[in-house]
Amino acid sequence: MTKYKGFTLVEILIVVIILGILAAIVIPQFSAASNDARESSLVSDLQTLRSQLELYKVQHMDRYPNEVSADDGESWTADTANFAVRLTGKTDRFGQTTGTDFGPYLQKMPTNSFNGLDTLEVNGTAGDSSAGWNFDTTVNKVQPDDAMSSPDGTPHIDL
Repeated sequence: MTKYKGFTLVEILIVVIILGILAAIVIPQFSAASNDARESSLVSDLQTLRSQLELYKVQHMDRYPNEVSADDGESWTADTANFAVRLTGKTDRFGQTTGTDFGPYLQKMPTNSFNGLDTLEVNGTAGDSSAGWNFDTTVNKVQPDDAMSSPDGTPHIDL
């Protein structure tokens, strides 16, 4: 009588079924961990942006990068087009686009981990995902520009 070494078809099917059940249990946990990591990254980038905006404000006569001084250094005008440039480049004492006194405040604009964008818009529609970040000049606050919510239900634009 010959003895064959190996697994029967039934044994292999049982192992495959068990592995399938385990995979169905584990995969949702990995996706939840992935969302938690993206949420953590978003909050960290938001804190960095806000702290660097405050540093900019302190060094530029209580003005945010959406305002620039005239040549006289005393009057201010709105200039939202170069907001991100002022954060990632060097600025002079009065907040102009070029200079050597201060900055850069950021090496590059952080990427919003939920919409993949690293752009910043000023006074846009928060939550429409048209940019990575939105700066609201009425309250002088930067916020994520995506339509997602935190696990506790807080919309990202309210972080």
